[in-house]
Amino acid sequence: MTPAAPERGEPPAPVTPPEASGGVAVAVLPGGGDPPLKSFIAIGLGQVVSLLGTGLSQFAVGVWLYQQTQSISQYALMTLCYMLPALLISPLAGALVDRWDRRWVMISSDSVAALGTLVMAALFAGGALRPWHLYLIVSVSSLARAFQAPAFAAAMTSLVPSRMLGRANGLMQLGEAASHVLAPVSAGALISTLGLWAVLLADFGTFLVALVPLLLLRIPAPVPSAREQRTEGSRWDELTLGLRYISGRDGLMGLLILFAFLNVTLALVEVLVPAFILKSSDAATLGRVSSIAALGMVCGSLLMMVWGGPRRRVMGIFGFGAVMALGLVVAGARPSMPLIMAGGFCFFFCVPLISSCNQALWQAKVAQDVQGRVFAARSVVSYATIPVAYGLAGPLADDLFEPLLAPGGALSGGVGRLIGVGEGRGIALLFILMGLLCLGGLLAAFLHPRVRRVELELPDPPGGAGVDRA
Repeated sequence: MTPAAPERGEPPAPVTPPEASGGVAVAVLPGGGDPPLKSFIAIGLGQVVSLLGTGLSQFAVGVWLYQQTQSISQYALMTLCYMLPALLISPLAGALVDRWDRRWVMISSDSVAALGTLVMAALFAGGALRPWHLYLIVSVSSLARAFQAPAFAAAMTSLVPSRMLGRANGLMQLGEAASHVLAPVSAGALISTLGLWAVLLADFGTFLVALVPLLLLRIPAPVPSAREQRTEGSRWDELTLGLRYISGRDGLMGLLILFAFLNVTLALVEVLVPAFILKSSDAATLGRVSSIAALGMVCGSLLMMVWGGPRRRVMGIFGFGAVMALGLVVAGARPSMPLIMAGGFCFFFCVPLISSCNQALWQAKVAQDVQGRVFAARSVVSYATIPVAYGLAGPLADDLFEPLLAPGGALSGGVGRLIGVGEGRGIALLFILMGLLCLGGLLAAFLHPRVRRVELELPDPPGGAGVDRA
């Protein structure tokens, strides 16, 4: 695999690597002889295994909860418990991540999550597990995730050369995609043969796999910057620095707004796809569509891990974002299952490519010592739109769009002639409109010069991920 060409403003490679501890001799990415990069590979692979375990337990616990309560509202409440605590505590978590040793933040966060999983397994084995136990444990795990996610994203920039950030993020996206593919099948098999406790113990085991390299390896500390020194000692500045850092850079703020909007589309698709398929087909077809979509994510992640993305990552966001939006339009264009599968594959193929390009861009352009706060603020803003989308999905589909394209509906004689009339076609129209709105949002961002030229105009910060190594 040939390393991507250095971006404008990056020093040429190779240069002497900074002091870092030796690591496990694993050569998965180019440059595997660099000790910090070897450390990332070991730590990253551990996190990928942990992602698979988390996917197993999330699927299994969701199935158990629905079987016990027969309530979609109870399931939605558990989803809220998984998201809301992390969003609320993220500003504080980001500030502490920048103050504390990021390796120990990850060790502590993974340990808390592992302990919660072990408690669930023990309660289930003793016949004492109740829904409220899940809500409490999932909320605590959400708090741990609020610390772990920015700590790991910031730690990557201490371990991975700038030109390889795209590939490194592709590896993590591959773990996420593999979780979507393998978790339902594996968890279903374990539940049917051994029970929920076996899934939870398997998840606990994956936490141990993730902890081993964190305990054995070292993550270099970031170098304090002038900005960090100016805010030291002010609690309010500590909590708000991330948002002020972003708002002071028009290009980053534009990207943040764009992704907040794109996340609405992703959330709507996630919620509405099951209803979209089941309104006109059966559960087996839904399974095939879901598998095709997950395969798209795996292929996109593999491509990113091998290729590393375009030289200008922001152009990758625009280009793959446009293809993703068109995939949504294609999926809704006609009541044809092959067309829906093709559109779904295209849509989810682009998701890891866009996410990896975006993450690598932020890692390269934000100073290491403030990344915890900046990444936490970014998460709060971009993910805050997801619960809004969850809340709007049902009313938009059932009360507005589905009646419009029902037989005799207001649009059945016009738009209906183009995309079809009947069950699910209102959701199809919503998908088409969301795809077109995404294209409009991407075009608006592209036409904004600060966003389009963000990598050219923002310098690689001192001590940031722009420092390249062999």
